[in-house]
Amino acid sequence: MVDSKEIERSIIKKFRKSIWSRFVRAVQEYELIKENDRIMVCISGGKDSFLLAKCIQELERHDKFRFFVKYVVMNPGYKKEVLDKIIENAKILDLDVEIFDTDIFAISEKLNEEKPCYMCARMRRGFLYSKAQELGCNKIALGHHFDDVIETTLLSMFYGAEIKTMMPKLHSDNFLGLELIRPLYFVKEEDILSWVNFNSLEFINCACKFTEKVRDIEISKRKEIKELIKMLKRDNKDVDYNIFKSLDNVNLNCALGFSKNGEKHSFLDDYDN
Repeated sequence: MVDSKEIERSIIKKFRKSIWSRFVRAVQEYELIKENDRIMVCISGGKDSFLLAKCIQELERHDKFRFFVKYVVMNPGYKKEVLDKIIENAKILDLDVEIFDTDIFAISEKLNEEKPCYMCARMRRGFLYSKAQELGCNKIALGHHFDDVIETTLLSMFYGAEIKTMMPKLHSDNFLGLELIRPLYFVKEEDILSWVNFNSLEFINCACKFTEKVRDIEISKRKEIKELIKMLKRDNKDVDYNIFKSLDNVNLNCALGFSKNGEKHSFLDDYDN
């Protein structure tokens, strides 16, 4: 039987350097959690969001300032066995979760049967913001990690023809007073997997019906990027860190152009000055 206390100890002992310290660093460096914040932690059922929940739970128990947390699972239309597995893991990890049901899978597939993922993602975000408002929360915590950040950056460059990334926090455009935060911003996926394996935990992967249909016939763009980074790291083990660091080290003197608040700027604007 998995011991929740041992799992908690592993985060702050065995994985102190690779997970706990990086989590705390992101919280402090980007000012993600402040006194009296009311945070809704979104648990999808996967390894990342469950680890995020445990880290925030640990911070809430032992930090010097007080904040409030609500752990929420949104059910977009999971099969019963998937939802049962999420509930089982919540109990194992000693997390008091609130589950709320939606029909996102059914609606998104009806609106776009061939490629419902975009609509599904938009609807998920809307439901989460609405739930956070209902609970009186001012922040929503998601489990995106270091690898998500650099993969999103390369996806934007290769397929969106722009340089942008997944920010550690951002204000909602449509829900006044709500902010989205990503406290696992510095934590690498390989270390999350090590934590999972060390504790003999089993989490769900994407449980979307559409993903099940195409898993064997379509390789996602994100998976392509993962493989590219893995290949590049064979020659340069720091290539992922360098991609990440470049986002914090942008030299506008050597950029052809940039956008800010929807306004486009060119290096020619002040070239002769």
